[in-house]
Amino acid sequence: MEKMPITKSGFENLKKELEHLKCVLIPANIKDIEIARAHGDLSENAEYTAAKEKQSFLHGKLQELENNLALSNVIDLKMLSDDRIVFGATVIIEEASTGKQTNYQLVGPFESNISENKISVTSPIGKALIGKSIGDEVKVHTPGGIRNFEVVDIYINPSEL
Repeated sequence: MEKMPITKSGFENLKKELEHLKCVLIPANIKDIEIARAHGDLSENAEYTAAKEKQSFLHGKLQELENNLALSNVIDLKMLSDDRIVFGATVIIEEASTGKQTNYQLVGPFESNISENKISVTSPIGKALIGKSIGDEVKVHTPGGIRNFEVVDIYINPSEL
């Protein structure tokens, strides 16, 4: 499979999440299963059924995190310039129709989170922004229609270095 770009902090967050899963959540789930099993008849034991379902979810999440870490390609943001929009850059864009300015950091798909203004380079807006410079007009084809933006600023967030 193809490697996916990720920031150093994004990679560290994935590792922390995996460690928490392995050291806290899965052991707690094992205890829950043991306790529920001790209640007797498993065929009518809702606690046991719920704990086993959670076990399945946790092991699925474990596989997902391990896979994401294996497919991650950590990009050193110190090597990037801020003259063009590249992976890891934070951009300020202004929507042409409203004048509203928004800042986004372009990250890999494993760490995108719109509530943190982190968008994937593989998203429609991420793809449209890559390679653009300050002052460039950007036309983005979104599910809601075409939106026009202007690139106001580009910078590499010092906290990501």
